[in-house]
Amino acid sequence: MPARPVAGAPERNPGRKTDGPERLARLQRDFAAHIRDPDGHPAPVDVEDRRMAIYRRLFFNNVSSLLASNFPVLRSLCDDNRWAALVREFYAEHRCQTPLFPELAGEFLRYLQDVRGTRPADPPFLLELAHYEWVELALSLDERELNDVPADRAGDLLQGRPVLSPLARALTYRYPVHRIRFDFQPQLPPSEATHLLVYRNRDDKVKFLQLNAVTQSLLQLMLAEPGLNGAELLHRIARSIAHPDPRRVLEGGSGVLADLRARDVLLGTQPH
Repeated sequence: MPARPVAGAPERNPGRKTDGPERLARLQRDFAAHIRDPDGHPAPVDVEDRRMAIYRRLFFNNVSSLLASNFPVLRSLCDDNRWAALVREFYAEHRCQTPLFPELAGEFLRYLQDVRGTRPADPPFLLELAHYEWVELALSLDERELNDVPADRAGDLLQGRPVLSPLARALTYRYPVHRIRFDFQPQLPPSEATHLLVYRNRDDKVKFLQLNAVTQSLLQLMLAEPGLNGAELLHRIARSIAHPDPRRVLEGGSGVLADLRARDVLLGTQPH
């Protein structure tokens, strides 16, 4: 005999599900979509526009302010309207892969490189400048400590194998990004590339140094051939540039290695 329903109890319907969680999720999606792109997505119908306007300003201004502090030179090149448009494009078009504010600059760089593409009004150096400013920020936030890297700080840099700092970046750009400012915006790249070394020293200060092509090649060779000692690295460089007197390369290179160690770019030699 089938059970009788209890008087006053709600009727059971296994096929019916409450739409509460689904409605909440839909509201959250609509809310977020509108905050990201107010022109492309209408606000949720149940939320007063005055309240939505507060959230629109709050979220956008926070992101705009944070990116301006992360990319100060790029910000200085844009008037307020141009900067707001660039931030809005990022805000609306990019899907960040991290909720952490310190990593927002990296997301902005990924957007510029991989999503946005080049726009007609962009300065030709935009991507390189953004990358250079991001490197400075990334090194300042890197949690690694140079004193934790095994190295003989007094080791012979010619006979030993130099230890390159993990907080040093040897970079090559088409434009002289370290010189760009409001009153210096080159529209064509110079005939020679710009080689820059950006690094953080033991005092946790981020520095940069402009390199010549030979020193740049030396640092790249260190990365590619960590098993070579300093003399072997310099002999390789002498052969690669076909220098008529390799001894002069060895003598000059010895001074370069010592200078890099004094700057904490080289931390010493690999311990035995």
